[in-house]
Amino acid sequence: MQRQFFEMPTLIVARDLLGKRLVRLAGEQRVAGYIVETEAYRGEEDLGCHAHAGLTPRTRIMYGLPGYAYIYFTYGMHWMLNFVTEAPSFPAAVLIRAIVASEGLEFIASRRNGQPPRSWTNGPAKICRAMEINGALNGADLCAENSQLFVEKGKDIPDSFVTTTPRVGLKNVVEPWKSIPWRFVSTLPHHLLSEAT
Repeated sequence: MQRQFFEMPTLIVARDLLGKRLVRLAGEQRVAGYIVETEAYRGEEDLGCHAHAGLTPRTRIMYGLPGYAYIYFTYGMHWMLNFVTEAPSFPAAVLIRAIVASEGLEFIASRRNGQPPRSWTNGPAKICRAMEINGALNGADLCAENSQLFVEKGKDIPDSFVTTTPRVGLKNVVEPWKSIPWRFVSTLPHHLLSEAT
């Protein structure tokens, strides 16, 4: 996907990422999966967004160009992958919450310690573990020709197969930010994702 895609409003990007392929090049290994769950975070007024604290060393990437990876460490053990969106100086990003693995399955299995395939990448930290995504890729340009991390076209997900819910894990966030329906989930049966367009 080109930079113009990530320049769009964050909620549109979060919705339209459903069905796209997330690709990680780990050395000679290509690892990929279809994005099936995202969450939108936008602006300093969004109390669920890291940018509500303003510009900090951690959030600096969110204030930069769209189409860059914002990868942060949480709970002292997990990496989380986000894509920066909208205009420079306006902090916004989309969290990639779940994918359906489609390429590099042996690589993923080796990193998921005997977990069944349905549990390989059904959470944001699991994606990063399975695809070897960590802080070394923080600030990676998803649109660069030589990027080790990028997004490809995949399957178009009809609106009839998309649901929205409140974002996950915002226990201490006040309303309306706690319940705002900025989580996007594809309900398209996973076996149909292989019919990529």
